[in-house]
Amino acid sequence: MKILAFTDIHENKVKINSILKAAKDVDLLICCGDFTYFGHNTKGIIAALAKADKPLILIHGNHEDAQEVKKTCENFKNVIYLHNKVYITGNFAFFGHGGGGFSYEDEELDRITKEVKKKLDKTKKLIFITHAPPFGTKTALQPHFGHVGCQSIVKSIIDLKPILHLSGHIHETEGKRDKIGNTITLNPGKGKVVTL
Repeated sequence: MKILAFTDIHENKVKINSILKAAKDVDLLICCGDFTYFGHNTKGIIAALAKADKPLILIHGNHEDAQEVKKTCENFKNVIYLHNKVYITGNFAFFGHGGGGFSYEDEELDRITKEVKKKLDKTKKLIFITHAPPFGTKTALQPHFGHVGCQSIVKSIIDLKPILHLSGHIHETEGKRDKIGNTITLNPGKGKVVTL
């Protein structure tokens, strides 16, 4: 499976056009949030990304309102809003948790992870998608501030053991990758093709 993952495009039309062009050669798109700039034009941006005519897994970032994104995604047959849900296709399972970005602990994620772990089909390869990066990794290291990621995401990665974790939020770590156990964690930036 070829995935085009991206994050923090903040309604940049050049980046959206670049994503749509690259989408022709992939099976699936994943957006790790902050596709708008403070929630401006949520429907328009989702509609533009949906033109890729490929499955688009999307979570909200700290710039979007969760309910508005959820309601908007319902209007597009190829857009999957994945906040606190699991989506299965082929041999892969995708688990998403949107929002956040500035909290070290996330009680909602801690609770949802326990529920997902009970129901998860162990034969599927898991891809975990968050907006915030995991604490203590290269994807969460912000110049002058140190590590600003979320410890709950680290716990979820250790618990669920996904093959891949995708996140965004920290613009300075675009393209950075690290590992937690056997899990690769990656900030795909404005567009990265991942082959699984």
